[in-house]
Amino acid sequence: MTTSDMIRELCDRMNISLAELCRRIGQTPQNFNKKLQRGTVSSEEMAKIAEVLDVGYEQAFVLPDGERIGVTRYDQEGTLSECN
Repeated sequence: MTTSDMIRELCDRMNISLAELCRRIGQTPQNFNKKLQRGTVSSEEMAKIAEVLDVGYEQAFVLPDGERIGVTRYDQEGTLSECN
C-alpha cells in the first residue's frame, strides 16, 4: 500500500474529504494532490495528518528478531516519542 493509498483510506475511514484534510493541515488541495501523485508526502506531514485526525502514526525499521530501530511514534495526543 502506498502512502497515497494509506492517506486516502484513512480519509474514507474517518469520513473526511481529502480537501478537508488539506484544509486542516494547512495545505492547498492542489499542492497536496501533487505530493500524493509523486509519493513525496514527508514524515512530518504524516505526523500532522495523525495529529489533526486524532490517530496514531508510527515509523520504524523492524529487524527479523522484532527489534525496532528509529521508531518515531505520534500518539493520539500528538506526543512524539522515540521507542527502541
